Amino acid sequence: MTIIADLHIHSKHSRGCSNDLGIDNLEKYARMKGVGLLGTGDFTHPEWIKELKAKLSDDGTGIFRTANGFPFMLQTEISLIYSSNGKGRRVHNVVLAPNLEVVEQITDELKKRGRVDYDGRPIFKIPCPEFVEMLRGISNKIEVIPAHIWTPHFSVMGEYNQFKNLDECFEDQVKHVHAVETGLSSDPPMNWRCSFLDKFNLVSFSDLHSYWPWRIGREATIFDCGLTYEAIIKAIRTGQGLAGTMEVDPAYGKYHYDGHRNCNVCLKPAESVKLGKKCPKCGRPLVIGVEHRVEQLADRPIGYVPPNAKKFYTLMPLSELLQHVFGKGIATKGIWEEYNKLMKLGSEIEVLLNKSEKELLNVTTEKMAKAILKNREGKIKVKPGFDGVYGVPLFSEEEREYPGEQKMLGTGPEPKEKPAKDGKTGKTKKNKEQKGLAEF
Repeated sequence: MTIIADLHIHSKHSRGCSNDLGIDNLEKYARMKGVGLLGTGDFTHPEWIKELKAKLSDDGTGIFRTANGFPFMLQTEISLIYSSNGKGRRVHNVVLAPNLEVVEQITDELKKRGRVDYDGRPIFKIPCPEFVEMLRGISNKIEVIPAHIWTPHFSVMGEYNQFKNLDECFEDQVKHVHAVETGLSSDPPMNWRCSFLDKFNLVSFSDLHSYWPWRIGREATIFDCGLTYEAIIKAIRTGQGLAGTMEVDPAYGKYHYDGHRNCNVCLKPAESVKLGKKCPKCGRPLVIGVEHRVEQLADRPIGYVPPNAKKFYTLMPLSELLQHVFGKGIATKGIWEEYNKLMKLGSEIEVLLNKSEKELLNVTTEKMAKAILKNREGKIKVKPGFDGVYGVPLFSEEEREYPGEQKMLGTGPEPKEKPAKDGKTGKTKKNKEQKGLAEF
């Protein structure tokens, strides 16, 4: 069976996340998107695991289902910040677990080394090799996947760590790492350029970590296997049953190009090299983006395709197309009215991939229908993201529903979460865009 899976998300207990990210809403938006399997996120958090136990039931295969039957897989992300070989390291890893007993053992082991109650994605001073070995000691069914491997600050291949390959990071435990997550700012062709990644399968997930739950499935992995924990893990480890991935244009990612957000400086790698990797406005170091880092380590030309390459789709999220065609904020009432019209045709992924122009024209405007078709063909140009700022899909005036210069909506970083009065995260007032969503 074909399964579109998003196995890297976060819950309402992670910093910067909406209080709306509970099980009910995660199921709701996954169904809208067309995602058929979702990670739980944050299984080490004491409050979240209570909700998981209350609202999900193991179907006997390592897949946990809601009362409506929607499937989840136990998943979390752990931040490791430590020193090795005289240098600071910061690496995020996705962890998949087969059952609640194993989750409890993982959590108990981590609690010996720090706290798990302050954030859904907790931080530990554990080197990556020790971390993998520790989890393997609990169960060989646990899977560790290096997260968004190229992003500058918290990834194995990012600029901060300066690892030249995964072997340098995971050392003798690299044999237990089978797949890597591409992240929003890279796609398979970028990763194919690095021969040291050949022994790892490529997966893509959304890393939903936002006020905005509809970002579920903006990147996903397509499996062609049974819907069991064992079958999914086998596909991740061997590639058999891993059919491909769904990716955004890597320029849309928040760290594709080099840049400095505070000075609104965005540069191609060659341009930043000429400047000594310093901001031309303030003189401070630039944040070196994913394209630059890949170029530094690539040993193959642009366009190289390995013989065993998996199929992938490049699609901008429907919400992004709507806001830039209609010129309204991404979570406003008007955009969601247009979104709902399109949902009469099926899930978002069905609309983006399969619905004909005639079907689209029955529910939306001609310009919006053409934008969806152009997106399907990979022909939408994107102004690259940099230093925490998302990239922007670009449309000419003739392609938009409003006159004048294109509004650069949604180009900033994710909104920062404000502490609630009781000092806990996740209980913040809704802004205007969230109110627009509440009416949807």
